[in-house]
Order: sequence, then C-alpha cells, then structure tokens
Amino acid sequence: MGGRGEMRLIISDLERDERRRLFPQPLAETIWLEEEGPIHHCLGCFGCWVKTPGVCVIRDQYGDMGEMLSKCTEVIIISHCCYGGFSPFVKNVLDRSISYLHPYFTIRNGRMHHRRRYKNHFHLQVWFYGEDITVKEKETAEKLVKANAINMDASDYSVAFVRHIAEMEGRIR
Repeated sequence: MGGRGEMRLIISDLERDERRRLFPQPLAETIWLEEEGPIHHCLGCFGCWVKTPGVCVIRDQYGDMGEMLSKCTEVIIISHCCYGGFSPFVKNVLDRSISYLHPYFTIRNGRMHHRRRYKNHFHLQVWFYGEDITVKEKETAEKLVKANAINMDASDYSVAFVRHIAEMEGRIR
C-alpha cells in the first residue's frame, strides 16, 4: 500500500497476539475489523437499502461497512475455515456489508448481480487457516470467495489456505 488514496481493510478473526505476530508494525492506511465484543447479526431488513441507504440501521462499529468498503483498494480477510466457509464473526461482518451494493440489478458476465453503490474497485485477498481443512472444504471455500468477489464486483481476488497462522508471516502483501 502506501500510494495516495489507497486504503486496506482487514477483516480478521485472529486473536490480538496472533495479529501482532503477523503484523508487528502498525500498518498505515489500514482499517482493522476484528472481534471486539458482540456483533449484531444482520436482520435481513434491507434498511440499508430503503430506510438509510448505504448505512446499516444497526448502529454499532459495523454499521458503516459499505462506506468502509468504498474507501478500499484492497480487502484482506483472514478466517478460520469452517466447513468451507468463513468463521461466524467474519460471516457476520460480510453480511453487514450489503450496504456496499444497491438493491438494483445489472448484468455482469451474463448473470444478474446487484449494482455497486460506489465507484471504487478493490482486490480481495482471503486467507483461510485450519489444521484439518479437507479438499472438499477448500473447493467450497474457493467457490464462495469467487462468488463474493463477483457479487462485490472486486477487481480480482485470491484465496490461500494454511494450516497454521505462522505460515502467513511475510506472505500477506
């Protein structure tokens, strides 16, 4: 990062000491979202589309996910792999990000998707960790990240799997 106007968003379920191990120095122009107490689940009310466009009606630290995503050129997700998906915390954060999109539709690559609310495009980088991730779980996770990247209209994406968090050291750009 470091270029003017570039912002990185990191969504992580790491414990604080694990995060410090991966990122011993503070990262400039980075928004960190990590589990710091309870997160309210998305209500599925679509209030972020209808009542308060672009902003979640649940006003907590995750209520401005759409705006946070709108400022990013890169989104990094670090998550324990749970049955080929994200950990509950990461999944909740992503659910609360629907305000990044409009309720209106557009056709991309021959398929219908929601239109982006903002003009930015970001690179999506996902790291799954876990000691016993099966081949089937990896396949499922790869399909999930691809679908998320398409739905969020990411410029590109990457998926990586590691057994232990230490394997990520020096590999996250």
